[in-house]
Amino acid sequence: MELGILLTAITRELSTALADCELTYLSRAKIDTDLAMRQHQEYQVVLSSVGCELVTLPAEPTLPDSVFVEDTAIVLDEVAVLCRPGVDSRRPEVASVAAVLKEHRTIASIEPPGTLDGGDLLRVGKVIYAGFSTRSNKCGIDQLRSIVSDYGYSVKMTEVTKCLHLKSAVSEVAQGTLLINPDWISSKVLGDFELIEVAKEEAHAANALLVEQRAIYPSTFPQTLNKLVARGIDVIPVDLSELQKAEGAVTCCSLIFTAP
Repeated sequence: MELGILLTAITRELSTALADCELTYLSRAKIDTDLAMRQHQEYQVVLSSVGCELVTLPAEPTLPDSVFVEDTAIVLDEVAVLCRPGVDSRRPEVASVAAVLKEHRTIASIEPPGTLDGGDLLRVGKVIYAGFSTRSNKCGIDQLRSIVSDYGYSVKMTEVTKCLHLKSAVSEVAQGTLLINPDWISSKVLGDFELIEVAKEEAHAANALLVEQRAIYPSTFPQTLNKLVARGIDVIPVDLSELQKAEGAVTCCSLIFTAP
């Protein structure tokens, strides 16, 4: 980490209503809320261990999906863009995250009729890959492009049809290296990266959280985890099995940005 640069990670405590979460591609399964809370606490410990200063928001009992704070915003060095989630039930989650971000960044917002979930946004350098999905529409992606172009970023829209978010299908695991499920997204849209494919038996294994060149990764996908280790990736395993039942993943549960 560069001298004088700190990482801030916004997280939110788990709602006791998690079992009422929105689901798009998974069938509803019984969630052990107590276990989910313990797993989330362990995830927060891992974030602290890799140098993140946690800003933990209180639980929102009436907002089942609110632990998935990534979907509320994308935070760049120059600006924070508040998202407008693609389902009505999640839009009230944004305000409390915005209150934190206003202390650190200039704020811009996606406006109706645009929709945009942070889980559909993969930033690699000055390029933002934006998933056109059931949660993020072209209007929202076009608004994002207009906002961030002033800061030198380009936005490349990528269609997402077989999974919830773009980052369900692809994520960054090291500089210049992406983890991908090739059945859910074409590598042709991603440019010139080294690619690691998930194990065939682990379709949901493409989501990793890269923090300071360490990949926080679900222990529930051991074959893909072993592939990462074999390629020299520094992996920190975490168990988020209960949150995965709510279509959650390791990137979903935090919003990480630099704070000088």
